[in-house]
Amino acid sequence: MTNTRKILATVAFSLFVLAFFGLLAYGLANRSSATGRSGLTQVGKPAPEFSMPLLGGGEFRLSEHGGQPLIINFWASWCPPCREESPIFERTWQGYRDQGIYFVGVNIQDAEEDAEAYVREFGLSFANGRDVDGKISVDYGVIGLPVTFFVGADGVIEGRWVGAISEERLVGWSEALLAGSTPERLE
Repeated sequence: MTNTRKILATVAFSLFVLAFFGLLAYGLANRSSATGRSGLTQVGKPAPEFSMPLLGGGEFRLSEHGGQPLIINFWASWCPPCREESPIFERTWQGYRDQGIYFVGVNIQDAEEDAEAYVREFGLSFANGRDVDGKISVDYGVIGLPVTFFVGADGVIEGRWVGAISEERLVGWSEALLAGSTPERLE
């Protein structure tokens, strides 16, 4: 009788361990990273209003750009993918700046000197400011960098991209926003 109990206990324990690790593996396989969900809840909603001090002086207010498509890029000087995409943003901005689309960069978690040095290093000519108290990042659900939001002329966030964006995708979205459409939902 004791051998039978030991065998049954061993089998029951083994089944429990297998079930536990099976559920753990299933749960991990079906989860995206927290960074990948950055800003996801904002897609399809009006862009949250914000204002921020611009690097080099002045102030940016989202409300002053109503009726105009807008591309908002969250970045930091210490972020390698941000450094990869900054030249792409500048080239695309230069190509579309006279067509009615507005680009704005939102720097987070940097000292002002570091943010200014970054803008100089990459020769960024589109508006860039600092999220001094972190409120803009919280309102947009930013939990990873870089993240870019594509806002239609109606003020609704049409899509977002997490990570370094390719020039092809940025150009495609710029053209789509100018045409009043979206090439695809980036969720």
